[in-house]
Amino acid sequence: MNPPFPSEPGAPVVSTTRRRPSLVWLVPTVAAVIGLSMLLHAWLSSGPTITISFMTASGLEAGKTPVKYKDVTVGVVSAIDLSPDGSRVMATVQLDQSAASLARVDSRFWVVRPRIGLGGVSGIDTLLSGAYIGVDKGTGSATGKRFVGLETPPTVAHGSQGRSFVLRAKDLGSIDIGSPVYFRRIQVGQVASYRLAEDGREVDLQVFVNAPYDRFVTAATRFWNASGVDVSLGADGLKLNTQSLATVMAGGIAFATLAHGGAEVRAASGAAYDLAKDEKEAMASTGGPAQFFQLVFEHSLRGLVVGAPVEFFGQSIGEVASVRLDYAPDKQKFVTAVGISVYPNRLGPVLEKLPKSDGDAERRTARFLAGMVAQGLRAQARSGNLLTGQLYISLDFLPRSPPANFDVDARPLVLPTVNGDLDQMQEQVASIVSKLDKLPLESIGQHVDASLKDLDEVLRQLHGQVLPEATQSLQQVRSTLGAAQGLVDPQAPLQQNIGQALEQVQRAARSLREFLDMLNRHPESLLRGRPASSAPPVAAPASRTVP
Repeated sequence: MNPPFPSEPGAPVVSTTRRRPSLVWLVPTVAAVIGLSMLLHAWLSSGPTITISFMTASGLEAGKTPVKYKDVTVGVVSAIDLSPDGSRVMATVQLDQSAASLARVDSRFWVVRPRIGLGGVSGIDTLLSGAYIGVDKGTGSATGKRFVGLETPPTVAHGSQGRSFVLRAKDLGSIDIGSPVYFRRIQVGQVASYRLAEDGREVDLQVFVNAPYDRFVTAATRFWNASGVDVSLGADGLKLNTQSLATVMAGGIAFATLAHGGAEVRAASGAAYDLAKDEKEAMASTGGPAQFFQLVFEHSLRGLVVGAPVEFFGQSIGEVASVRLDYAPDKQKFVTAVGISVYPNRLGPVLEKLPKSDGDAERRTARFLAGMVAQGLRAQARSGNLLTGQLYISLDFLPRSPPANFDVDARPLVLPTVNGDLDQMQEQVASIVSKLDKLPLESIGQHVDASLKDLDEVLRQLHGQVLPEATQSLQQVRSTLGAAQGLVDPQAPLQQNIGQALEQVQRAARSLREFLDMLNRHPESLLRGRPASSAPPVAAPASRTVP
């Protein structure tokens, strides 16, 4: 410190001093600096604030419910309010700065909580940690502030490798979001969503097939409903088929790719297919465009249902499209009108060998069928299963069938029909019954009754008179046979005498034969006498035993 400047003599000396800051202000100053740095850090680290609307606030709690992306906490629910109309819950979420990219317009949010369904159990870990909001990051470039939360978790996350396809079905059946999609009984995808078509006649399902299995979906692919257990008892017999136990409980879809008809052309993402009710229908739909024909039967066809097969030479070429009752004014009788859908492409290489003709396709088909009808082509309802009584339609050549008219100008074309084998059997049985009914059974019965009475009387007489006499006659025959047996005894005298007589006859025959031989050699001996050289030797007399 410099000494003070000298003043006038006798004046007091004035000295100046500087004040030092007090240590008491050091603590609040440091606290203020720390607070400002924390605020600055929080301001710099905080991300965008977004609002997500849900149906309910179940599991949500302001200041506690986290927001997680890939199991990493990226934000927290800061406030929960009701929408202006009170229909939804508005959850305000404060995202971290590192998660700012999650706020894209196509991002999806949902509440992860325990869920139990036919497809399985999910969110079981939230029983201890509590519910949280899950995030599926979108792929868009624009950011958003307001989002509509999902009530169920999405089945396909953004960025998943694979392709989506659209299936058109008549009804949803037991299929639900998350139902598996199978290829050769291997799960390769799942159902992502479904909605009712605009016309209200069909249901559009969106399925996602994971990579690399999506390459098996081509232009020749067919999809069918593989839900539950497929049990059918029809004209082809009893059939039982299922994909897996999961499809029995939660439903499912299966597909197969044919070896021809565009199997090498991969389907584009979003391609549409028809969802068949079963595998048989799906594979049968490969016949290309169908041609419709009408059949008229003059008898009942109980057992013929829609979908029954139509066969030609034992090959399935279509199915029954309709069965209805009709009336024929010209015959004044009710008939059964059957509509069939025939797929000509199922004939395969045979189509290339058929004769070609000019004109449109319908005219060519009509002229070709006219020639076939002239050769005996007829439609017949045959029994496919005697146990169930199911019928099917058979197209075959019957040369002995009566001539039939075929109108080539009729639309649809009407093919001539004949009675089926079961109907022919019934007609034969009816004819036999009719013939039996014409027989005079009552008169025959009376004659048979009278004949039986006469037979009974004859049997009574036979038992009372003839049988005793027959028994006595048999006894006499037995005694006679006994006596005859005694006569033929080798030691009996009669038997020995007969033997000696036979020996004498034999010697006489020998002498006669020698005499005739001698005359044959010397016929002159009748005049001159026997020559000396031909004198027979003198035989020794045979010994004779006298009994």
